[in-house]
This record gives sequence, structure tokens and C-alpha cells, in this order.
Amino acid sequence: MTGTGVEIGAQAARSRALAVLRVRSRALAVALLPAAAAVILFAGGSTGHLVGRGWDVARWVVGAVAVVVLLLAAGIGLVVARARPAMSPTVPIPEESAPDLYRLVRDLADRLDVPAPSAIALTPDCDSWLEDRTHPAHGPPPREEHDGADGLRGLPTSRPRGMPVAPVLVIGSPFLWWMRVGELRAVLAPVVAGTGPSAHPDIAAARRFVRGLDAAVAVASTSGRCAPSRSLCAGLGWAARLLLRGCREHAAEMERGVASAAAERAQAVDYGLRIVAQEQVGLAYAGWDRLLTRVALPAWRMGRWPSRLDAGVVAALTELSRRDRLAEGFASRLGERPACDLLEEPGTVDEAASLLAARLFHGGPAERGPDWAPVDWQEYPEEVVDRKWRTDAARLHRVLDTLGVRRSPGPPASDPYGPTLARVLDHLTLDHRPPTPAASAAPQAGRSDDDDPDDPDDPDDTDLTNERSAVLAAGLSAELAREEAAAPAARTVPAEDAALLTGTLAWDEGALPLFPLQPPRSGRDLLADHVTAMVCCAAMDTAGATPGLDWLDGPALLMNGGRASDLGPKVLALVEEGDPAPLQTWLIDSGIRPEKPIRLV
Repeated sequence: MTGTGVEIGAQAARSRALAVLRVRSRALAVALLPAAAAVILFAGGSTGHLVGRGWDVARWVVGAVAVVVLLLAAGIGLVVARARPAMSPTVPIPEESAPDLYRLVRDLADRLDVPAPSAIALTPDCDSWLEDRTHPAHGPPPREEHDGADGLRGLPTSRPRGMPVAPVLVIGSPFLWWMRVGELRAVLAPVVAGTGPSAHPDIAAARRFVRGLDAAVAVASTSGRCAPSRSLCAGLGWAARLLLRGCREHAAEMERGVASAAAERAQAVDYGLRIVAQEQVGLAYAGWDRLLTRVALPAWRMGRWPSRLDAGVVAALTELSRRDRLAEGFASRLGERPACDLLEEPGTVDEAASLLAARLFHGGPAERGPDWAPVDWQEYPEEVVDRKWRTDAARLHRVLDTLGVRRSPGPPASDPYGPTLARVLDHLTLDHRPPTPAASAAPQAGRSDDDDPDDPDDPDDTDLTNERSAVLAAGLSAELAREEAAAPAARTVPAEDAALLTGTLAWDEGALPLFPLQPPRSGRDLLADHVTAMVCCAAMDTAGATPGLDWLDGPALLMNGGRASDLGPKVLALVEEGDPAPLQTWLIDSGIRPEKPIRLV
């Protein structure tokens, strides 16, 4: 351990903490200044000094100003002290459900000579941190009934009796499933080392002050939570922001000092393994992001949430190790003990984290229901992929009906009025002759006169030269907007229920989703997705194809024992250029009959 580095970081953190507290002291001094002046004036009058009409008026004016200032200062101080700081939604992990995990963290804290975290919680993200949950607004903080020796080196090492317990350790749930036990310990070492500053009164007080100011600004900016008037809210917000500006730089430097001291303290713990573990952090993040955007998001849109997202990370990254030569070395580590073995019931924890992920990233309901049901990975192809394709195909044909597009001609099939892929092909196919003046003058759907076709920042349909595609894409966008408007909104749960569901006190339900994954889709992409869904439905109903799940790319069409991976460019040729030849050739080679009606949802 580099003792000098720990001492330098610790002393820097304490110095900046004192600077933050001086800002608080100056604010208190300014608030007391009119009262001090009033005391002097009244004391002078009672002793025979400072007498006369002018001094009498000054006494009462300054006294009134002092009372008003003291009342305002007391109100601002009360809001800062009682405002509820932002809390991270997490899944609590009681000690009885993960004794081995708690033992690992405590052993790590002993090796680092810092207090062990008071509790452990999981977050559905690839990050880990410490979170203080002992703010007065959350009720009386838990107390330890014994003395302890901890703190950063260079700071006092004795903790007074009754000091609030250490912060909560929040661990990214993908880490537990992908990392091995030794890797997890190495990654958590610098995080756990940060519990030392919580034992130092100056740093703890500075952090509470800054968090209170931040929470007060949030209260002032939300008129529904700020009483009794907008003017008071504005005054509160101005004062809190002024104080935040005064201590922002000091608070940032304080946290840098804390992080530096924690990193130096953790150098002696599994240093070589931590370098390897950091590579796994980046890999886990990449796999988690891909799993959420390409696998979980299609299910969430349909009212289903995969109940084993963290287990899916392992499958996705294992698949990546098979495909990517750079990741080949990571497969050998899978024979070691995974960190999720430290949990008594990893499946239950994974399900809770998966539901919370759906809340945070998609804004789904807080509990399961008929329109919000869990789905296992074994059921994903049938319950999500097949249903998604048939739902999109049904929407595509509804829009074609509203546009007055007739059914495709040809000999009648088993259901002459059923939807067919041929109908879509016929509608989007262009003869590629030069457009007539009337057609050239017709505006494309979703495109204004000032749109620049060469501007990559222009959204939606500027890249659809096929006018029929542009109109159809606009119809699909409108249909989707109507469906989303008619869908039931996510139920907002009471604060008490939110606390039980997330393991923290209530967080802002009105801001869901907190981290939306779905960017706005262009008309071209929307239409291409629906045409692809129609092709997949025709392949399943006429050529014996089956829906599948690709861990890295999401829904997949399986044909002849393999994945049909070359469909995208052929669909885009039809959508963008009105050229059906590449897709028709592919359909013939695959034995798909576009004239046959397909089954819709």
C-alpha cells in the first residue's frame, strides 16, 4: 500500500470538506447579520445610547428585517435539512439471502482496514458505487452501538459512539453473473475502500450539506412539491443554487481526493487480477447494452419482460467469445466459480433486477399483470419473436387497407381474402421509369420543402425516394402513435410500495423511463422492420422456418438449421428503391411462396 498517496488524497479531501463547510458557515453568518445589528441597536437604546427618533426608526426597521431574514433562513435550512436526496432504485440483498457475498465484502473491508458497507444492493447496470441512505428525511439513521477503528489514513481513526453506519454498497447485477468471484473482489476493492471517508465527520457533514442543497433545488423546481407559493419556491431555488455554486468546486475536489485515497488504498488487493477484471467490466457493459437494446427492448414493447436478463448477459458474452477472436481468451475463465454463486437464490434476484431494468429503461409497470408478464428465454422465440412479427405484419396490412391498396391479384389460395406478401411486393414495386411532372411535384410524406436530401441530420423519410414507401411509412408511424396513445399508462405506485419494490425510498415515478433505450425510428427503418416481419411470417407459414433468438442481435429467422442473415439488404432495396428483384430471388431460393395468405395475430 502506498501510504503517502493515501495520506495526500485523504488530507486533500478533508481540506475541501472544510471549504464546503465554510460556505455553510458564511451563509449562516449572512443570515444572522441583520439580527446582530438589531441586537446592537436595541442594546444601545436600553443603555441610554443610540437614542433619538432616527435611532428608534432604525431599530424597528432593522428588527423587522432581521425577523424576516431569520424566518427565511430557517425555512431554507429546514428544506435543505429535510429535503429527500435522490436515491438510486435498487434491489436489496439481505444478508440471509447472500451470506457468502457479505462475507466476501467484509473480508475485503478488513484487508483494506475500512468499515464494511452497512448493506448490499444490486442495480441493473454495469457500475458499482457507495450510497449514503442515512439522510434525516429518510427517518432516523441506524446507529452502531460500538466503537470502531476506521477512516482514511491521515485522518482520525476512532469513530465516536453513535456514528451513522457506513453507506450501502451498490453492485451492478451483470457483474455478479459474468464475473468470477476473484474478479468481483478485485473490482469492488476500490469501491469498498471508499467507506473510510464516511467515518470522518467533516467529509460526512460536507456530503450531507451538498446533497441537501441538491435536493432543495429539485424541490424548488417542482411546484407541486413546494409550498406555499411560487415566489417562495423561486427564492428557495435561488438561495440553494447560489450555495451550490459556492461549494461545487470544493465538493468536486473533495470527491476526487476521496477517490484517489481509495484507489491508493486498494492497490495492495489483487492488483494484477484487477487489471484483468477491468477488461471484463468493459466486456460486460458491451454485452449488457446489446442485450437490452436488441433482445429486451422488443419484448418490453410487446408487454413482456425477460425474467433472466443477467443470465442472458452470460449467454450473449459467451456467444461473443465464440465469434470474436479477441474474446477467445475469456471463454477459459468460465470454468471458474461465477460470482452469482455467492447468492442463495440467484434466479429470484435476477428476476427482481430484470423487472427493475424494465422500469428504468422502458417505463413498464412496477408489477406483473395480464399486459406485463415475464417470459423465460426458452419461450422467447414463440412468445416474443413470432408474436412481434405477426403483430407488425397485421399493422402493415391495416395501413394498406386504410390507403385503399387492393389485394394482390392472382389465383385464389386457401383464403383469397387473407394478407399475402405479394400484396406488399406489388405495392412497393416501382417500374423505375422517369417520374411524371405531376408525380415529381407531389410532396413526400413527412418531408417539407426545405428538407435537404444530403443533410444527414434531416430525420425520417428524406431518404425514401420511393413515394409509395414514404406514404406507407407515414401511415405506419401514425398507426403506432395511435396504439401508444391508447395503451394503458404504467401504474404509479405509492411511495410505500415503491420502497418495497426497489429497496429504497420513493424515487420520481413521473420521470420514467429514467434511461430510455429507444431512439426515434425513421420512417425507412420502421417500414423495413414491418416488411421484414411480413417476409418472416411468410417463411414460417409456407417454408417451414422457425423464429429464433440471437443473443447478440435479437430476433432471428431460422431456416434449414441456420440463421437467415442476408435478408436486410434485400428488404432495403425494395423499400428504398422499389426494386423487388433481390428479395424475389431470395424468396424463390428459400422456397417461400409470397402469394399464400399468412396467419396474423
